[in-house]
Amino acid sequence: MFNNRVKIKALLAGDTIGQEVTVMGWVRTFRNNQFIALNDGSTNNNLQIVVELGQLDDATLKRITTGASLRVTGEVVASVGKGQTVEVKAKQLDILGDSDAEKYPLQPKRHSPEFLREIAHLRFRTNTFGAIFRVRHSLAFAVHKFFNEQGFVYLHTPIITSSDAEGAGEMFRVTTLPATNPPLNDDGSVNFKEDFFGKSTNLTVSGQLEGELGAMAFSEIYTFGPTFRAENSNTTRHLAEFWMIEPEMAFYDLEDNMDLAEKFIKYIIQYAMDHNREDLEFLAQRLVEEEKQLPQDKRSELGLIEKLEFVLNNGFERITYTEAIDILLNSPAYKKKKFQYEVKWGIDMQSEHERYLVEKHFKKPVIVTNYPKDIKSFYMRQNDDGKTVAAMDILAPGIGEIVGGSQREERLELLEQRMREMHVPVEEMSWYLDTRRFGTVPHAGFGLGFERIVLFVTGMTNIRDVIAFARTPKNCEF
Repeated sequence: MFNNRVKIKALLAGDTIGQEVTVMGWVRTFRNNQFIALNDGSTNNNLQIVVELGQLDDATLKRITTGASLRVTGEVVASVGKGQTVEVKAKQLDILGDSDAEKYPLQPKRHSPEFLREIAHLRFRTNTFGAIFRVRHSLAFAVHKFFNEQGFVYLHTPIITSSDAEGAGEMFRVTTLPATNPPLNDDGSVNFKEDFFGKSTNLTVSGQLEGELGAMAFSEIYTFGPTFRAENSNTTRHLAEFWMIEPEMAFYDLEDNMDLAEKFIKYIIQYAMDHNREDLEFLAQRLVEEEKQLPQDKRSELGLIEKLEFVLNNGFERITYTEAIDILLNSPAYKKKKFQYEVKWGIDMQSEHERYLVEKHFKKPVIVTNYPKDIKSFYMRQNDDGKTVAAMDILAPGIGEIVGGSQREERLELLEQRMREMHVPVEEMSWYLDTRRFGTVPHAGFGLGFERIVLFVTGMTNIRDVIAFARTPKNCEF
């Protein structure tokens, strides 16, 4: 059998001195024709391979370059060098794949995130991105673990859909019709009856509406899949393709919704803290080094680990939208005209407003509720004041909105009325309205952008650095 290897993480953590092992990985450095730093991606820690002088011929030595892949069999011995407790004394060394040292772009030095985005297919091999994507894996696993323990059913909602859950119209069209000279109707519009699905379709912006159908049978479901927004936002917080976690719960009101969302966020952060401590400590140190270049007032008040522990150990602040606007209007930032965007009741708060609330005023995550109905989606439950809806957003330090949700409007007449007001096609959405016709119940749900929580937990500042292959305006590499 070819693959009889021991992973480096397990070898370094175990009591293996005196054992003969086979390890495989990629060369990080090779010093003095003797000492190879080998890494297999299971940990940021390299394993030192010791080659006796004269053991390998010159041709083989020249092939042991940064980026080359090796298979090494040897004895685990106690290390006399600094920084490691054990090393492997090589008995047999095979080069599995060569790497041209002059062309390999990842030399043993510090590289900027901007440079690494240009070679995203190789950046996984760096310590920073190794740590990020191991943390991302743990967070994804924790999502499923949490909902499974809560008794939720995992529902796969469609990626191709004919509905626009958000009503914003910023969708990617899916079609098999020719880009030039598509079939037309008499009025000049495109005849989608000749398209693959016989109607206009697009990539989903949310699995929520289909998720509500599941909740009306299973009581509690969640989705976790890719979603797409054709929003031309070239920022550090937006992606055209990203992953969304969307639970939908029957027999829930807004308060139940908030309680679940807070419990969920704390659970997955705790899981990463328990299982990726080493990676998080590396990322915390990286953040300290990065922020040394910033002026004092731009640096984080808490280190990454301290920030995560603070979130775990404190309840999220809960305020209404009206209270949030009052805080902003009375803030020194508003009075000194430091906000770029205006502040008044009825606005859709911008990131600068959200971050002021969580980073300057409360200094912890904040849940804002009861937003003006005019800036929210048609499906949100209307409050008795006629002006607001039972919506909630969770705002996090560093990134602003991390969760958006609401109690859903379960009253058929009010939902149909709101859909007409917002020009949502009532007849085409008959399948959705059936949940209100046949056994409607109070229900609620929320959506959490997965990359946003990965940003928060890793301390990274650009969302393109927490997804493997970023899809952004004018960028679709790989």
